Amino acid sequence: MKRLGRKTPFGKTGLNVPPIVFGTSCLGNLYEALPWETKLGIMRQWFKWVKPPVALDSAGKYGAGLALETIAKGLRELGIKPEQVVISNKLGWLRTPLRTPEPTFEPGAWVGLEHDAEQRISYEGIMDCWRQGCELLGGYKPQLASVHDPDEYLARAKNAAERAQRFDDVLGAYRALGELKAAGEVQAVGVGSKDWTVIRELAGKTQLDWVMFACSMTVMHHPAELLAFMQKLADSGVGIINSAVFHAGFLTGGQFFDYRKVCADTQEDRPLFDWRDKFLALCRQFNVVPAEACVQFGLSAPGVVAISLNTSKPDRIQSNVASVVAKIPRGFWKAMKEAGLIAREYPGP
Repeated sequence: MKRLGRKTPFGKTGLNVPPIVFGTSCLGNLYEALPWETKLGIMRQWFKWVKPPVALDSAGKYGAGLALETIAKGLRELGIKPEQVVISNKLGWLRTPLRTPEPTFEPGAWVGLEHDAEQRISYEGIMDCWRQGCELLGGYKPQLASVHDPDEYLARAKNAAERAQRFDDVLGAYRALGELKAAGEVQAVGVGSKDWTVIRELAGKTQLDWVMFACSMTVMHHPAELLAFMQKLADSGVGIINSAVFHAGFLTGGQFFDYRKVCADTQEDRPLFDWRDKFLALCRQFNVVPAEACVQFGLSAPGVVAISLNTSKPDRIQSNVASVVAKIPRGFWKAMKEAGLIAREYPGP
């Protein structure tokens, strides 16, 4: 396989990005503390298979800033220049001293950390997170910035009044990002969310240059209302990244669906397994790699410029890159529609 060189304008951000964005949560010790050699191997493979600029998605939350530090250290060791990478930093979690046996945020998820983190979603909080993130990244300054998972922040409200206050906090955070953009500190402001309706709500209240949908637009789940919203964003020049197109690995054989463990013996989850069984059977029939089908469908949605993919295994980078340029037989998509696995009115792929 040749190194991927294709770049596409990312909406009106002024940036050109490849069709794959590399996630970096594993560099922050998500679920396991990878050896430095493995982390460096992952970063080396990014540039082996994608011509610069390479696009990365990271966050201060990932290992309480460890992922950002790791990116900076690895890029320096590999001799990567700042202009050879496009970095998205999701803001809203600030590194703090570790005063307990394990971090207080997301217990059990992060391994071997030397710092804690606390959520700071407000005007001042985002400014603090931005400054800290830039310090951790050294000379590799983020071109893209967003508020990290505002949907989860809003969902923790106990009542309508508290949600309204939290929404004001989010708008304050975006006021800070708007000022950073106006000052030339960041090139484009966006949002990422698992609940796409929160993206729609924010799009009506603040100026967004790009968005990232997660667990929302997939080969299994692609509601017409969402597609219409994506088309509206695309028409207005908003760049779109699609992520979590495997529903946390479930569609390719995993045990988790959107980050919860599922069981085929329950009435709630049985339809998920039935859908997957039919999908995998058609993949075998047409000799299609399931992951490639998921990625290619995710790329077919209105306005999608890139797919965000994450792996903790260096030898998986090549196959992830291959998936964004894979060719899927037209007959496969026809069979998927005939089987009721894809909405018949869906215009693609």
